[in-house]
Amino acid sequence: MDQPAARAALGPYRVGPHGAGDLRGRPDGADDAGRPVARHEGDCKVRLTHLLAGQARPIAAKSGLSGIFKTPCDGPVTIGAEGLAGDTIVDRDNHGGLEQAVYLIGQPDLDWWAQELARPLPPGTFGENMVIGGLQTGPLGLGDIVQVGAATLQITAPRIPCVTLSARMGDPGFARRFLAAGRPGAYARVRVPGIVQAGDAVSLSPAAGTRVTLTEVMDGLRQNWPDAELLRRISATEAHAKLRAMAQERTAR
Repeated sequence: MDQPAARAALGPYRVGPHGAGDLRGRPDGADDAGRPVARHEGDCKVRLTHLLAGQARPIAAKSGLSGIFKTPCDGPVTIGAEGLAGDTIVDRDNHGGLEQAVYLIGQPDLDWWAQELARPLPPGTFGENMVIGGLQTGPLGLGDIVQVGAATLQITAPRIPCVTLSARMGDPGFARRFLAAGRPGAYARVRVPGIVQAGDAVSLSPAAGTRVTLTEVMDGLRQNWPDAELLRRISATEAHAKLRAMAQERTAR
């Protein structure tokens, strides 16, 4: 399948317009391609360092407006089925909704990017709602449970970069770099709504059954899904409904 058709099949989970590319540098604990090695070390305790929301602001992209600009929330915030109270989603065809209500990223991922780009990256740079200390998102699995404060989240998909992120970063090729880096951040659905605030403890628990990491999903996407077994495994997880549907459709061919 050519790249435009692949993007259409993925819905919001699609390659940015610049495709995939190489990224220089190799972080600690990475494979030969410079991506974090997918692994899971069982339940662990980490902490929510930043909780962020944003309003629509002008951006130099086709949409003209975006909610990608996030700033820290003051005090407790209610997280409902469609995300943080007060957080604006402009492009609802590709962002937000029940299956990607919250976008979270790990502080180690932000630190890696700050080193790669040789400049500070304040929380909210990538449009994330949550920054979690001590967490790399690539090794997270589809269906993993994330308990944050009084809310329970479930990982549904990696974040696939688009032209809005490139515009946010002031680099037309940034979507390609982000895709290649294997540090995607994670979308999550809200299993149990609740009140959350910065400083809350975060508990991670692996999904029951079939395990597919976000790193594996990103690898499959970059390679245009050559591995039928990976597609079958994705179909057996509690991934984003559109991601599962794509995997099931390709498996049935």
